[in-house]
Amino acid sequence: MRILLIEDEDELREQIAEALRERDEVVEVAASGEEGFYLGSEYPFDVAVVDLGLPDLEGQEVIRRWREQGRDFPILILTARARWQDKVAGLEAGADDYLVKPFHMEELHARLRALVRRAAGWSQPVWRFGPLVMDTAAQTVHVDGRPVELTAFEYKLLHHLARNAGQVVSKLELTEHLYAQDYDRDSNVIEVLIGRLRRKLDPEGNLKPIETLRGRGYRFALPRDEG
Repeated sequence: MRILLIEDEDELREQIAEALRERDEVVEVAASGEEGFYLGSEYPFDVAVVDLGLPDLEGQEVIRRWREQGRDFPILILTARARWQDKVAGLEAGADDYLVKPFHMEELHARLRALVRRAAGWSQPVWRFGPLVMDTAAQTVHVDGRPVELTAFEYKLLHHLARNAGQVVSKLELTEHLYAQDYDRDSNVIEVLIGRLRRKLDPEGNLKPIETLRGRGYRFALPRDEG
């Protein structure tokens, strides 16, 4: 996942960011509402974590402005405000979930994964595409019952393609969802990872799970099993 974290408390912001990065997530951080609003308006994210009590622009206003722009990524409010009125106001501004400080990192991560999963139309952590099965909770992949060993980056790449199954995903979008903003985007790492994925998922060349659309990007081509 590519996560935007807006939190003005320096120590907590770094603790959360580091904990999520240790779980192989890509995290961009902002210390103010204005900075966070800009990042969420200009760059693609899978999910955002927003504190309500932010300097210069309240978290609730950040969320409201994003929704007015048409930004539809899921948003989780993270705050010390425990009153039900604050929860209602945040949700009515456009947030999707609410977590009160103090909290356990495991719960935050689980909620973020659930939000991203639901945004993609999946109610369960196991995604099925014919012979290919992804368990997004265990982060495992099987093809025809055969376990497929993937590196962290290979799995994240496959996860993003599968979550957008049937859609064209550009190389730039894949790079932004795998790496932080300062990553060298001229690298051919995406092509290398795509090649590895194809060999691991489809060693015989019969499945063809990932299509290349020259000049446009890649598309996960296996049909989604709605059951």
